[in-house]
Amino acid sequence: MTLTPAPLSDQAPPIPPCLPLVIPRPGQATPAGPPGRTGTCLTGGGPCPPSAPAASRQSLDSELKSARDPPPSPPRRPHGGYIGKGMLTGVVAGAVFTSPAVGSILAAIRAVTRAGAAGTLLIVKNYTGDRLNFGLALERARAEGTDVEMVVVGDDSAFAAPKKAGRRGLCGTVLVHKVAGALAEAGASLNEIVEKVSAAAKAMGTLGLSLSPCSVPGSKPTFRLADDEMELGLGIHGEAGVRRMKMLPADEAVETMLAHMTDPSNASRLPLSPGASVVLVVNNLGGLSCLELGIVAGAAVRCLESRGVHIARALVGSFMTALEMAGFSLTLMLVDEELVGLIRPDAARVQLVLERVCSTLLDMEDKLNELDRAAGDGDCGHTHARAARAIQEWVRARPPPAAPAQLLSALADLLLEKMGGSSGVLYGLFLTAAARPLLSRNDLPTWADAMDAGIEAMQRYGGAAPGDRTMLDSLCAAAQALHALRGPGADLLPVLATAVQSAEAAAEATRHMEAGAGRASYISSARLLQPDPGAVAAAAVLRAVLEGLRS
Repeated sequence: MTLTPAPLSDQAPPIPPCLPLVIPRPGQATPAGPPGRTGTCLTGGGPCPPSAPAASRQSLDSELKSARDPPPSPPRRPHGGYIGKGMLTGVVAGAVFTSPAVGSILAAIRAVTRAGAAGTLLIVKNYTGDRLNFGLALERARAEGTDVEMVVVGDDSAFAAPKKAGRRGLCGTVLVHKVAGALAEAGASLNEIVEKVSAAAKAMGTLGLSLSPCSVPGSKPTFRLADDEMELGLGIHGEAGVRRMKMLPADEAVETMLAHMTDPSNASRLPLSPGASVVLVVNNLGGLSCLELGIVAGAAVRCLESRGVHIARALVGSFMTALEMAGFSLTLMLVDEELVGLIRPDAARVQLVLERVCSTLLDMEDKLNELDRAAGDGDCGHTHARAARAIQEWVRARPPPAAPAQLLSALADLLLEKMGGSSGVLYGLFLTAAARPLLSRNDLPTWADAMDAGIEAMQRYGGAAPGDRTMLDSLCAAAQALHALRGPGADLLPVLATAVQSAEAAAEATRHMEAGAGRASYISSARLLQPDPGAVAAAAVLRAVLEGLRS
């Protein structure tokens, strides 16, 4: 179970009064997104002000860039940090704890329409002012002939008795952003996005707990707590909660929160049973340190696992804050495989690619053993199959890291421990060295750099070179083709397809080579009539990666 904190940022980008949401036609450039997006979402509101995680531009799956506490920063509008690929196109923000004006919302919708949008989705937290202003803007836009839909999010699990106004919209709204954005990025229609997002929003709950109130700039604290008290079930506007209690240790506090959220007598409860799969969000309400938030996150994981609940994904950070409030909220969303894939699309792709690689190596076990009998001890297939089974078990036990550097480092550790033989060490060397360039960047040119770094490490410590009839022959041929990724406008899949073809041709060419390294170097070249099994395996792995990405 891996906890992934949200990134920290010293300064948020400026948020203009209104930004457009667009679901464009295929190939249509958007005002706030790249060409070719088939859809995304605009969030509504300004009810919770500062500390929107502005660094989370690509997705909620970004990794923590610094382990230190965030420095002081000025108040920020909510949601602005979620503008990016696979997330929101724009945000319409109001003043602190205030809904944006109808005119601003309507201006954003009109801007989208002029850009040729296929439709507009408004994501609004359930507060009266937001519903009124966004609802009126929606009606006026529809009267102008615009295709607009609105999803109202209410994920509050604080109230035992139903309220006429419904459940408040809290940090669960961030997960709705992610689901809607991922669906739009995948090309779903507006109606399909609304349907799936609405279903997801009904399957989650959020509850807050704080040691202090907050203060709107220029005003007194919204409520008071004694030094030994904590407030349960408070909102994101500084309003008091539903229960005041004495201070508890983190484990007991989290257990109390989960008991309240799942209490059968609670009208806003989340039906959480053993065996359920959830996405967990541990959200800083503004005033906790990273250390304190980590303690809470650990307690939440232990409490959920003790209930037999599977945590498919855990997000820890400042996602939706309430000024300087020294508290946190827990959000749980019940998920299936499809929903997890939408919330963490990169991880889903990683898992798919790894599964394709593993199935390929398992299918080739006998073939690789046969090739190895002529040049070695006939166990190349067994060695690669052992690695494949270890990766399968690893993926089943926990979601693989989505960050490339972490993924490659984790695979290196796994293969060094489980694969065995010189192949395990060579793959470990390659992956460890390849991970280093990806620590700071993961664009296409950096992947070419990573390939070169991995090969250089294998040559430095293994002593082999291209032409020595080893796996390096396949890898070097592929690396040469991957240099095209450094060119302007490079497209990954065509370049990777060329690299795979080069690797396969190089693997086949090893049948005519004299072995210069490894066990085969002790055998007469007259007896080496088949391709090198290591080169064949490496080319097959690259082919599996390509097929996994294509699918």
